[in-house]
Amino acid sequence: MNKMLLALTLLIIASACSDAPGHTDPSVITSRGDIFEESLNAGDIDTLASLYSENARLMPPNGETSFGPDAVRAIFGGMIEAGLTGELTSLEARVVGDVGYNVGAYKLFANGQVIDTGKYMETWQRGDDGQWRYTNDIWNSDLPVAAPAGDGMDATHVMILHEVEDGARWLDAWRGEEGRRTLFKANGAHHVHTFQSPDNANLTGLVIAVTDMETFHAMLSSEEGAAAAAADGVDLDNMTVLMEAE
Repeated sequence: MNKMLLALTLLIIASACSDAPGHTDPSVITSRGDIFEESLNAGDIDTLASLYSENARLMPPNGETSFGPDAVRAIFGGMIEAGLTGELTSLEARVVGDVGYNVGAYKLFANGQVIDTGKYMETWQRGDDGQWRYTNDIWNSDLPVAAPAGDGMDATHVMILHEVEDGARWLDAWRGEEGRRTLFKANGAHHVHTFQSPDNANLTGLVIAVTDMETFHAMLSSEEGAAAAAADGVDLDNMTVLMEAE
């Protein structure tokens, strides 16, 4: 009886092992990555989009997560329109059953010159039709994030102190996308910080990073600049302008 029980146990174990998903040659996904590279470089957005599942996540650098073939067309279609090409190098790939991952490095070219290098991580899944498709695609650059305009060494910082008729109204003018920041940004002042005295709400100030001083001064002395100051209740007679010391 014990021998029969042992034989039955071994048979069950063997059966379970035979049903478990096994390792698969990772070329089933790396070869699809080769198709991605070929399609990008050939400008074939249709083939490239077909490599992604309907709910695939795309996580580009410095951008929000987007989903599916429409996101593929928007992101990589934009690269194609810009004339960019790429080169992918798989560093590690593994497939078990119907899922797999691929980790590698990329180079991005413009007019044959390398403009970016980075790394990527992909997950893949085999669909009901037997085709392998991206389910997650994330990549990021090796290069440091560029400083926003106005934050670099080419910016001069200017401090403006003034009194206003109504501190709350003045602050409202600086809030929102269509506020005074839009006017200043269009005239060489990309970053503006607002200040207000805690003891006197009508005593206010600005610290401004100016990248085009000539354009900025022209705006301040223009009719548009004067109208903006008047609308904000700025007392121009009591305004003090301080320049960044060398």
